[in-house]
Amino acid sequence: MESRMYFAQHYLECLSQASYLIGDKQTGRAVIVDPRRDISEYLDDAAANGLRIEGVINTHFHADFLSGHLELAARTGAWIGYGARAEAEFPIRELHDRERISLGDVTLEILETPGHTPESISVLLFEHSDDTVPYGVLTGDALFIGDVGRPDLLASIGVTADELGKMLYDTVQHKLMALPDQTRVFPAHGAGSACGKNLSTELQSTIGAQRLSNYACLPMSEQEFVDIVTEGQPPAPKYFVYDALLNRRERELLQIETHLTKLSLTDVLARRDTGAVVVDARDPQEFAAGHLTGSINIPADGRFAEQAGMVIEPGQEIIVVAPEGREEESIVRLARIGLDTAAGYLADPEDAFTQAPEQISQAERITFTDLREELDGAEPPLLIDVRNAGELANGKIEGAVNIPLAQLPGRLDEVPADRRVVVHCAGGARSSVAASLLRRAGRTEVADLLGGYNAWAAAYAPAEA
Repeated sequence: MESRMYFAQHYLECLSQASYLIGDKQTGRAVIVDPRRDISEYLDDAAANGLRIEGVINTHFHADFLSGHLELAARTGAWIGYGARAEAEFPIRELHDRERISLGDVTLEILETPGHTPESISVLLFEHSDDTVPYGVLTGDALFIGDVGRPDLLASIGVTADELGKMLYDTVQHKLMALPDQTRVFPAHGAGSACGKNLSTELQSTIGAQRLSNYACLPMSEQEFVDIVTEGQPPAPKYFVYDALLNRRERELLQIETHLTKLSLTDVLARRDTGAVVVDARDPQEFAAGHLTGSINIPADGRFAEQAGMVIEPGQEIIVVAPEGREEESIVRLARIGLDTAAGYLADPEDAFTQAPEQISQAERITFTDLREELDGAEPPLLIDVRNAGELANGKIEGAVNIPLAQLPGRLDEVPADRRVVVHCAGGARSSVAASLLRRAGRTEVADLLGGYNAWAAAYAPAEA
């Protein structure tokens, strides 16, 4: 029988986030699963394929980004569906275990899969309403490729990791592994997401492949499962709880044009001096050569939004200094995680910097040979490793203090103001963020390591092994 299904995965590399458009080409009916806030891509995709979006399904209350359910509902009139345990300030369609949603011949079936959160659901997808084997399952954050969703993100709002871990055990071992091997797996996140610790770079798999290769899908006891999935998780960026709560609320819709204001240097300096944070999204080397004093360097070519959410307080006014032509992109990426307080961006940074050289600072970056000499010297610097704890298994520099980047804003008091500090990460991007944050917090003697631990290890680790 000819398939009438339209299925598209929309993947956002910088947040490792996947959303899905599913429709029936004959009826034109479609739903979106786990949308992000900037929704034009979905609307364009649906229009190009003769589909109308009539429903939005969120597999759970996301913590790592603001979902676009309210934006889509406002534009299309779509209903908003969550698992039956969900409670929200806006009207929702409660989706119950084994409930079927017909788009025509294409059919969805809800599967309650709690564990990452209590209200989590997965969505079974059938090409034909009478198929007995699902085409695929959209697993949200319950099951990833090579991993499972972490059960420890909601501790601050009343649910323990142990309670959720036991739910997740039943979800993964008894519900998802009960699906046929050929069922395709489409998760909500890929490699790099802080929603798990071992996510694959693959964007889809099958239940059979995960049964064989995913550590959390292997047969084990409930306690073994809870122990293994809670151990070694990276620190959650502090914006996660903020977003998890905001996704339950009747919040303002995204209006990106209100943040796209060109700001003069005079205006930027005035705002900075009254508490605004200047986010410089240029490459670390450009930032090091010259930047507005007090700026935080969060490179656009990387996990920009996630790292911004680690070091910026929600509600704090933001001014963006962006690579040329990337001003709107930078502000959209901030808005995706709920940082909606950008006042605008500095117009023509290079020209602005030449106008006020007294406002410009340089950032010190040192090589691994420089660092070796300093560590062997009479007054070695304090060496801070901002990698996540799980990365230390790859090796570490002796004497380094591990403060993961996500924890640094809350641990600034551990960094003395009267001692030279050298910061490193794995490759040199996070360390530029961390070093600029330390300078903004009043630490005057701060350098970061070019090439990070990877460069150090290539030069010295074999000799030290």
